[in-house]
Amino acid sequence: MTPTSRRRLNFVLGFSLYFAAVWYLWYTPVIYPLKIFVVLLHEVSHAIALLATGGMVDHIALDARQGGVTVGAGGWQFVTLSAGYLGSLAFGALLVKGAQWKRLAPGTLLSFVGCAVLVLTAVYVRNPFGLAFGLMFGGVLLFSGRRLPAIWSRRLTMALGLTSVLYAILDIKSDVLDRPEAPSDAFMLAQLTGIPTVFWGVLWISLALIATVLLLRSAWRNA
Repeated sequence: MTPTSRRRLNFVLGFSLYFAAVWYLWYTPVIYPLKIFVVLLHEVSHAIALLATGGMVDHIALDARQGGVTVGAGGWQFVTLSAGYLGSLAFGALLVKGAQWKRLAPGTLLSFVGCAVLVLTAVYVRNPFGLAFGLMFGGVLLFSGRRLPAIWSRRLTMALGLTSVLYAILDIKSDVLDRPEAPSDAFMLAQLTGIPTVFWGVLWISLALIATVLLLRSAWRNA
């Protein structure tokens, strides 16, 4: 077996084990902090879209039940509503690609993510649970980036990215396709455009699945 084949085999085995572990532990406290982290990415994506389209962000709140809300004014509502799921998916893809980038030290990237979480929490998050989570989670990432060996920093960053990608897919299915009548970004977008909620759910989950396939294909080639 060539070195390239061995690396690719290790990648497939590692990803399979990770996916199986996440699937098995999905509703346990082990995965819970990663889910709230993805909710934060979701709300930050709304905030970025709001600011980018001329709006203003007042605050972000995170719910212990894996929910969140971004409160603001102005902006282009169509873009802002679309940005949540797609934004958390994009952030997840960036984390996965960043973890594979050989020119960037894994600890540096992880520390940067931790600092970003701390800053965003301090600037935008206002509710007690959100503040406590953001400060603790950001602090743990910053500490891990500075203290963990490079291989574990890389693996932790990859786990954050893959969880974000997988959560985006599962969350769209749960909130939009399984319960199209429930309040969600897609539901509000349907009210705005007159196009059914399920259409937006199918569109977003299709984009998420395509992005996931491309991401894994790229990771396979670079393994």
